[in-house]
Amino acid sequence: MLSSEEGLFRRMAPPPTQQTMKERILETADKLFYLQGIRAIGVDTIAAEVGISKRTLYNHFPSKDALIAAYLERRFVQPRPSDKPPAEQILATFDLLERRFAAKDFRGCPFVNAVAELGPADRAVKKIAVAFKESRRVWFRERLNALGVTEADALATQLVLLVDGSIAQDLVRDDPAMARAAKEAAKVLLRNAGVDVGDGTAKPVKGKRSPQ
Repeated sequence: MLSSEEGLFRRMAPPPTQQTMKERILETADKLFYLQGIRAIGVDTIAAEVGISKRTLYNHFPSKDALIAAYLERRFVQPRPSDKPPAEQILATFDLLERRFAAKDFRGCPFVNAVAELGPADRAVKKIAVAFKESRRVWFRERLNALGVTEADALATQLVLLVDGSIAQDLVRDDPAMARAAKEAAKVLLRNAGVDVGDGTAKPVKGKRSPQ
């Protein structure tokens, strides 16, 4: 049941725009590729799910490779801007992972999955995957720079390894607590870099530069 506030918002909100055929195809491919695997799903299955012919699908995506690239680009979403302190933003990454791990439709990182399925020889897919992973590493590095961490680049790499490692562990163990364990490891790394993680145990670091 909607609250009065939610009901008011619904009434004031503009009517949703109807999806284009291209958007419908891509949304369907996204769901099927992620949940069942890229190799397991052919364009016939996607077309049938949408309720169109293969010819119509190919009018929007000239090949399955083009559809795969569009699927990965659709998943290439930047984190939302936040005015929270940098250390809090970094650690919140692992809280978000824990919630995602608990979802029934979680199947790991779509970029890692794509490279694992299609192999490193698929340069287009690998290029998108590398770009995504590097964007996340840069996101961590920017926040570490704001904290004045001297070895921000190296620490950013260590943090993304914790993220990817926790994803792999959750897939094997089906245990969202893996994200919590990764968060605790991230706290250790941040403390050792002289960052206050809210428990007053940050270690002083010689030569730590002032935040920009």
